Amino acid sequence: MAMGIRRTGFCLLLGCCLLLFPALPVRAMSDGMVAWHGRQLLAGDDAEVARAAAALVARGKRDVVPTLILALRYGRQDEVYQDALRRLTGHDAGRWFDWMLWQETHPEPPPHPSYLDAKLSVLLRIDPNFMRFLTPSLMRPERMKIRLEEITWGGVRVDGIPTLDHPDFLAAAEADYLAEDDLVFGVSINGDHRAYPLRIMGWHEMFNDTVGGVDLALAYCTLCGAGILFESRLPDRPEPFMFGSSGLLYRSNKLMFDRQTDSLWNQFTGRPVSGALVDSGIELKIRPVVVSDWATWRRDHPDTKVLSLETGHRRDYGSGAVYRDYFASPELMFPARVDQRRLAQKDRVFGIRTVGAAKAWPLATFRGGRVINDQIGDLPLVLIGDADRRTVRAYRRGNGRFRTGDAPNTLSGPGGTWTVGEENLLGPAGEKLARMPGHIAYWFAWNNYLGPASELAGER
Repeated sequence: MAMGIRRTGFCLLLGCCLLLFPALPVRAMSDGMVAWHGRQLLAGDDAEVARAAAALVARGKRDVVPTLILALRYGRQDEVYQDALRRLTGHDAGRWFDWMLWQETHPEPPPHPSYLDAKLSVLLRIDPNFMRFLTPSLMRPERMKIRLEEITWGGVRVDGIPTLDHPDFLAAAEADYLAEDDLVFGVSINGDHRAYPLRIMGWHEMFNDTVGGVDLALAYCTLCGAGILFESRLPDRPEPFMFGSSGLLYRSNKLMFDRQTDSLWNQFTGRPVSGALVDSGIELKIRPVVVSDWATWRRDHPDTKVLSLETGHRRDYGSGAVYRDYFASPELMFPARVDQRRLAQKDRVFGIRTVGAAKAWPLATFRGGRVINDQIGDLPLVLIGDADRRTVRAYRRGNGRFRTGDAPNTLSGPGGTWTVGEENLLGPAGEKLARMPGHIAYWFAWNNYLGPASELAGER
């Protein structure tokens, strides 16, 4: 009863504050006063929050909308923030998640200059190390490739999801902790075969390693279901990049960072989006990686190495333990817009990006095991997949066409039987058709980041 009386009294106070201002003409307000009201929204008592919201509504400018959305997540007076947002935008989105979706499609106008300080005041209370990525001089809109107001906290601190840097491995025969149907990321370069179980990688989301003499980083965003293998050494740099997890997200996708410059990178594109490297033109090269069940990977690569459970961290590495509820749910944990007219947001796709073209194939297309002759742009491809194992590999196919072979890991194609290798399709006369780098992802991530730039297989 006491809570109900307090709530009613507060609502009356809010109503009085807001009703006073719309009747007045829109008034100019100094940037300093806007910043002060923004701080009140986040840290003031009930009356101060109500007065600040009323003053900003009376000011009549939408550049404070991002601050109100920020307050909706971290403040204490949801009804106040929601009412102010409705009055300023004419839109009724309700909860923070939905206002973030609205904000994604409404970049106008840019946030008030005080927004960065407001955001910093929140994030630095969570972890002062966020300042590594949020240096004010580097966070101006013209210095960023993504919008500051769409960067959100993912629930962990900097390196709260610890990377595996040159981890320890076991021989296949020693990996008795793995079940036959456990999924692994399979990487094979220059005859060096490695298996990185998803039940381990889900807790770490990143490795920095060297396979077959090639420096690599696997960036696994559990939220968007995508493990993308990047080359981490650039020709003009003496050392490979070493990546970590920032604890920050952009459209439900992890923002990784490099330990050399503390620049933030988009995990999905392999490009820096803020920080010292933002205008460097760097885009990491994607390497092929495959998801497979352990039994199949071990059968095909008996000399494979596999991650040891001795990672230096205490985690429940049991089968299906990590992100169990999220993987089983059709819902997203963090906001990101997606076109669900074609696929559900967490349907899995296999996607390939090349210069000037991108294409995704629904994983369900490969149910029961299939060989598909297709193309991306003008480049003919053959794809071999099995949806049950979440496995898809793609190769250039030239002018030939292929179908399922008579033995495992074979195709019937031009001239006879072809062998499916990790780096090439091997023809009967020694021909080689190169493998294409692709990866699995949830549809929402592929659609959100590539959108109309990507084709969806089966649509014309």
